[in-house]
Order: sequence, then C-alpha cells, then structure tokens
Amino acid sequence: MTQWIAPERSEHGPTNVRPKRARPMRGDDHWIHDYWYEAPRDDPAVAEVYTYTDAMSYAPGEEVCFHSSTTAATWSLDVYRDGLHPAPVHAAHDLPGAFTATPARAYAVGCGWPVRHRWRLPADMRSGFYRVVSTCRRVDGSRVMQHHFFVVRPTEATRSSKLLMLLPTATWMAYNDWAGANHYQGIDGADGNLACPRLHAQRPWARGLVWLPEGAPRVMAEVPPEPGEGPFYPNKEWAHANGFCMYYNSAGWAQFDRHFLQWAEREGYALDMITQTDLHYRPGILDDYGTVVIVGHDEYWSWEMREGLEAFTERGGKVARFGANYLWQIRMEDEGNIQVCHKFRAPTEDPVRGTDASRRMTTLWEAPQVGWPGAGTVGVNGVEGLYASWGGFTPRGQRGFTVYRPEHWVFEATGLYYGDIFGAPARIFGYEVDGLDYNFRDGLPYPTGHDGAATDIAILAMAPAVLAEGAHHGDGS
Repeated sequence: MTQWIAPERSEHGPTNVRPKRARPMRGDDHWIHDYWYEAPRDDPAVAEVYTYTDAMSYAPGEEVCFHSSTTAATWSLDVYRDGLHPAPVHAAHDLPGAFTATPARAYAVGCGWPVRHRWRLPADMRSGFYRVVSTCRRVDGSRVMQHHFFVVRPTEATRSSKLLMLLPTATWMAYNDWAGANHYQGIDGADGNLACPRLHAQRPWARGLVWLPEGAPRVMAEVPPEPGEGPFYPNKEWAHANGFCMYYNSAGWAQFDRHFLQWAEREGYALDMITQTDLHYRPGILDDYGTVVIVGHDEYWSWEMREGLEAFTERGGKVARFGANYLWQIRMEDEGNIQVCHKFRAPTEDPVRGTDASRRMTTLWEAPQVGWPGAGTVGVNGVEGLYASWGGFTPRGQRGFTVYRPEHWVFEATGLYYGDIFGAPARIFGYEVDGLDYNFRDGLPYPTGHDGAATDIAILAMAPAVLAEGAHHGDGS
C-alpha cells in the first residue's frame, strides 16, 4: 500500500541542521539590508531534495514532467489536490536519488535539471490546485520536505462550475526568490545586490509560498503597537527563526488563495481554476464561464492578460475580485517560462523604452510611457492607496472597512449601518491594498476620475492607506 504523507504533519524537522555560527551585528543592521534567500546546499553530506515541474498548468491527459535534484540515495513524490479536504492523487516512493548542481543565476535562467519522474494525468482529472510534495530522509531519520505545485485547467469535458478562479501567479513569481533573486531584492547585478528583472519559472518555489504551518504570522500584526512604540515585523522574525523565505506571506497560494478556496468549498461553491499564464496565452478559457474570481495579492499583469479580461467583461462576463494592489505591467516570454518586470529601473533599462513598443514597458501602468491606468480594468489601482495596517504603515489603522452605502445589495441582510466598520477583528484590510481618487459630497465618497477610474463607480466601503511608511523618531529608531 502506498504511504501518503498527510499535509497536516509538520515539515519543520530539526531546526539546527547546520553547525552553529556567529557573526557580528552592527547597530544599523536591518532585515531589509540583511537579505536571505533559499538555495540548495549542493552538499552530498547533507540530504536535500528539490522538485519543479515543466509547466505551471496542464490540461487533463497531458504528461507532467518532474525535474528533481537530491543528495539523498532515494526520495519520494506525492501529489494531492488541495482544498478543504486534500485528496491524494499520485505517489511515487523510493525513487533513485540523483544530484544535479544548481546553475549560477538559476532565478533568471532556470535550473535545467533532468526529468526524474513522469506522470500522465487522467483524461477526466478535475481542475484545481495540485500540491507536489518531495521528501527524503537524513541519516538521523529526520525527514526533509519540499513543496511545488501545478494547476489542472478545465476543459469542456471536465468543467464543473460556472465560477473560474484566476490565480495571481504573476505576483507569486515576482516574489519567488529561490536561488537568489526576485523582482524586489536579490544577488543580481555586478555587485551581487540587485533584484532581477527577468525571472524564470523552471525552478522550485521558495519555502512558504505553497505551504505554511498553522499559526504562521500574517503581515498585519495581531496586536498593533502602542502609540510611541517603534514599528515591528513579527512575520519577518518568524520567517528567519523558522527557515522560511523572507517573502512567505507577501504572496502565494498558502497565504491567500488557499484560505478562500477552503471557505468556498465549505460553503458549497465549486471553483474551476487557471493561472495568469493561462489567461495570457489561452484567454478563450474564460468564455465558458459567467464569473471570474480573483483573490489575494494581485499586483502584476501583462498587457495580454488585461485585454483578455476586458474582452470577457465586454461580452457580458463578470469579475469578482477579492484582491488588491494592481500596479505593475509585465511581459511574458518563452511560453510563460520567463517573466519580465524592470519596475522603477524600466526608464533606463527596459529594452523597449523609446521604441514603438514603449507602451509595453514593464513599469507602473500609470507611467506616462504606458498610459493605461489600472483603474481602467479593475476600477481601482495601487498608486492611489497602497500600504496599511503593518509596520509603520497606518500601524493602528482600523483594519476593516467603513460602510458608506449600506443600502447596496452587497450588504443585504448583513445588518450593517452607515459608518459601521466590518472585518477589523479578522484584519481584512491591510498589507498592500488598492484605492482611487475621490472626494466627499453630503457625507458620501465619489470617484473623481482623475486616476482613470470610471466616475460612476459606487464606493461602498473604504479605509485609509498610505504610499510610504511613517518614520519613527523615538527610542529604538
């Protein structure tokens, strides 16, 4: 009988695998400037295993190729469909171990590891998120575990819902710094201290983006600081103490989308699923659905993704977006294996700058070279309201939404009144959010349209956010 590794089991294992070491700490040390990232040891004396797949999504009946490298003699692979009740779908145990070194700049060029296992998906396989669990054993008997994923996209024959969940995988990619860099920080550049504008999908996901243990802190602190106290970042402290990536709770399935799917299944809602790469290359998938659902941290989009979603709504489709932080244009290359985003360096580094393709420059949608405000597609955007409820960003903000139009059908049977704040105990408003330019008339907010938002948008509820962190000038600064 195949032994299945239950996801509820802890993956932490021994916390002191490597020998202890000491280093000096300077008075101006800070986690932002003491960047850490996940990479394999490539040491045959220490058992490890890493796996990635040859694509991010597959249709039923296609073959999944698992590219792996391990320093263990044998390793195991388990796949299960994630959700409210994770279900095992495939297992391959006691696979022969084989090690392949990780190339320099794997974050930009991919790992290039050989295929170590293949699996043909069943022709009737349900659409969904499939978590890949690779494990091996160390000489002391402790288990090493690593997570990857792939998505099975729906077909006409396997479609099971009128709701299509669009995973914001471009944002996940932007935060994945496995092997040394993402779109935010890294070891790229001549001095080895820059973010990388070109990220490759053919590599593992950093620890924490696919799976998290219960109790992993969110960005928004459970207890806000008292007035006069300096800002603190319990999520970064926890990540460093437990060996998770610096950005584990900034994006990814484990922090946002998985919780929504579990709630939806608990309430009886079925959801088919695709990635943003599917939207970029296969926008016709949307035509089989009445509503597209987007959840969580939704920051990066390509021009083609926007066109695909807008064409869907122009044909009568609906979009239910329970996410935020619509900000950056990306470009996709090599069938989605490469994601390009130069961000603030785009005006001096992006190859399309100053050309006929300058509108595809990978920077803010609101940048004059691009001129397509995000509010034109989703009604709001990141430049009109960005950070809230963590660190020094409105650290004692309300963390919920103030209701301004309780008569709207969205609030039917909720019992909410004008001025009520909902969601604060659950901290639903925080981290990176969206906004729009507005003014008040007779106690009600109205969009001005100055930021590209339609002036007939009804602002139902909102909360304050800021574009920069407030400075702390007290003790401990």
